[in-house]
Amino acid sequence: MVNDDAAGCMESLGNPTRLAIYRHLVRAGRNGLPVGELQKRLDIPGSTLSHHVHHLVEKALVAQSREGRVLRCTANFATMTDLVGFLTEECCSEQGGC
Repeated sequence: MVNDDAAGCMESLGNPTRLAIYRHLVRAGRNGLPVGELQKRLDIPGSTLSHHVHHLVEKALVAQSREGRVLRCTANFATMTDLVGFLTEECCSEQGGC
C-alpha cells in the first residue's frame, strides 16, 4: 500500500457513519451482512447507507455481491490487513524495533 491509498482508506473511515458500517461488517466476518440487515442494525435510511457504502467500496474496504434479490456487503479483509500493515511496518524502526 502507498501513502495515497492509505490516506484514502483512512479518509473514508474518518466518517463516523462509515466507520460504524465497517465495524459491523468486520464483526460479521467473511459472510458479511445483507444491506437490509446492516440498515436495521444502524437504524439509518437506505439512501444514507447506500451513499456511505459507496465510499467504502470505492476505497476497496468493502465488497458487494448480489445473491438473488439480496445485496450482501463484506469487509475486504485484505485491504484492512494492508492498511494495518502499512501503518505498523516501520513501528519503532528508529529505536531498533518495538
